[in-house]
Amino acid sequence: MSGAVGPIPAPLRAARALRRAVASVAAVMAYLAGWAYIAGALFITFDIFARAFLGFSSQATVELTGYLLAGGISWALAHTLFRRAHIRVDVFASRWPLRGRAPLHLFALLLLAALAVLFAWSAWELVDESALFNAHDNSALRIELVWPQGIWAFGISAFVLACLVLILEAALALVAGQGAALDGLLGSRTLED
Repeated sequence: MSGAVGPIPAPLRAARALRRAVASVAAVMAYLAGWAYIAGALFITFDIFARAFLGFSSQATVELTGYLLAGGISWALAHTLFRRAHIRVDVFASRWPLRGRAPLHLFALLLLAALAVLFAWSAWELVDESALFNAHDNSALRIELVWPQGIWAFGISAFVLACLVLILEAALALVAGQGAALDGLLGSRTLED
């Protein structure tokens, strides 16, 4: 657990390749989420302008931008995890020696994954219930709720996949005695990062 770099076992190399592949898909999802936010901001701006100067409103601004916000947040979760950009409070863990810190990173990720699985399960239950009752939102557009909820649930599921891929790589790094690699993978970002 010294963190010394030695030969990288084949399973760990495969896990790193898998992480890079899933991270690249997560990055595309995050960029799409960012463009959705821009589209939402433009839509709100247009609606305000139209109400003030043209005398009409889309009457769907809150509904559509709410869907864009929820979908965008869930679609960016996995990318944020891979970039180590989630808010994290580790006053004590960062001061521990690498030998104790590396397993704590893995434990924290396991807890996060358990919470993410609960969220994903609940999200898909909600989508299933909306499909069962043919639920539509209560607005002028009457959008079937399975569509925005499905997009939202897909993003949360991608976050679960990101957690599982990172758990696999972190566990293999821990077993291989590559604590420094695990610390770099899961530790809090530093000024050098």
